[in-house]
Amino acid sequence: MPSQAVFESKDKAVYTTSTGAPVSKHYAAQRIGHFGPLLLQDFHHLDVLAHFGRERIPERVVHAKGAGAHGYFEVTHDITDLTCAALFDGIGKKALVTVRFSTVVGEAGSSDSSREPRGMSIKIKTEEGNLDWVFNHTPVFFIRDPAKFPAFVHSQKRDPQTHLKDADMFWDFLSQNPESIHQVMIMCTDHGTPAGYHHSNAYSAHAFKFVNSQGQFVYVKIHLINDNGCKTLTAAEAARQDPDFGIKDLFEDIQAGKYPSYTVSIQTMTSEEAENFRYNILDATKIWPHAEYPLRPVGKIVLNKNPENYFAEVEQAAFSPSHLVSGIEPSADPLLQGRIFAYPDAQRYRLGVNYGQLAVNAPVAPIANFQRDGFMAVNNQGCRPAYQSSILPLQYKAKPYEHVEHEVFLGAALADLSEVTELDFEQPRALWSRVLNDQDRAHLISNVAGHLVSAKSAEIKARMLSVFAAVDQGLADRIADAIGVPRVQPLKVKPAEDAVRFRSSVTA
Repeated sequence: MPSQAVFESKDKAVYTTSTGAPVSKHYAAQRIGHFGPLLLQDFHHLDVLAHFGRERIPERVVHAKGAGAHGYFEVTHDITDLTCAALFDGIGKKALVTVRFSTVVGEAGSSDSSREPRGMSIKIKTEEGNLDWVFNHTPVFFIRDPAKFPAFVHSQKRDPQTHLKDADMFWDFLSQNPESIHQVMIMCTDHGTPAGYHHSNAYSAHAFKFVNSQGQFVYVKIHLINDNGCKTLTAAEAARQDPDFGIKDLFEDIQAGKYPSYTVSIQTMTSEEAENFRYNILDATKIWPHAEYPLRPVGKIVLNKNPENYFAEVEQAAFSPSHLVSGIEPSADPLLQGRIFAYPDAQRYRLGVNYGQLAVNAPVAPIANFQRDGFMAVNNQGCRPAYQSSILPLQYKAKPYEHVEHEVFLGAALADLSEVTELDFEQPRALWSRVLNDQDRAHLISNVAGHLVSAKSAEIKARMLSVFAAVDQGLADRIADAIGVPRVQPLKVKPAEDAVRFRSSVTA
């Protein structure tokens, strides 16, 4: 017989029911006699079964598979000229962070090596409330109209009839929305298969506003640059990985003291520069060239602690780009505005109305408001009145600035963001011709061809090839030859000058 020590937990805990009553180590379901029926009075047995049937919460529709860690953010450079956010008011200032890495489309049991974006969501617990950065590992996204997002995700998921991934669905949506080509091309290089979760950069993609104490703002894009460099896998290498290798590598690196770290930098643009920029800065499918808008360092993020309990600290972590602090405001980017609604709405469904009271989500700043009750109200604020009482009133703290200027070129957003023009192919063309090397180009063609060839519809194949041809005819021809279909002519779109001329007329 094994010694009693084998059965002792690390903290010498005694096994109990959910109400704290000790349970015998020889526990078995209570029954009448040795072979009789079970007893309804057996609370422990019924409690275990009832809880077991309720252990699973709704899976995230996107970003279901992931890993997480804790650490800190530290200010390394003074940016108080740009923002009055208390987080940045002193070099060396630190704040606790929780980070969740994830794939996007795959289910919770999918592979860490799938070809798709990687999410990196960061919760920074500041003295003025939580600041969430909900980023991806690429600086652009597939779409810029939030109304398209559910359909986009559906096209990348499973067929409603076969319940299988479907190449026709995948390419049908993308070929009908050519603004996606920039992200499609990035994802079809080796950047689409990172070597784990914590070996990539992360980007806001959206423009935010940093506001100083005078109410002056600049547009900002935020970049998290991996201090250890980015590591990627070829398609063949990705196929050989254990499905959970990303979760494993992150945990083991932190356990071994090899802490992932990121330099936080920003690109800034004034409203005047935005009005004269060649592209609409509310467009998440475009980048800001670094030569014109160089990175300005802000701080450092270091991940130095693994979670003690995955469910409590990673699965229950809830992030939203609406979680901002004074001195940081959202821009009018329609995709960002859509996310501002959708993320908290999804968390209330997934975790309950009081998701913000869970320990991993609760701010370090004290909470005082009129929100009460609901499921799992952990902090119900005691006897404080649930309205603005004249007897025990809550105080109001004004922002350092009274108001923020707003975009003056919004009238052109409809034309810029809803129509596809030659502007949508300029940056993908530069990616193909100037950024990628010969090996990158070969991998891109191989990866696109290896998936597009599975589409059954000749029309979808031809339409997608016409989008690639609008980027570069040679690129499209090489893909067509690889999948054995006729070459096609470029997709016909409006010239870039039309979009620029229209925006100029609206803002004049």
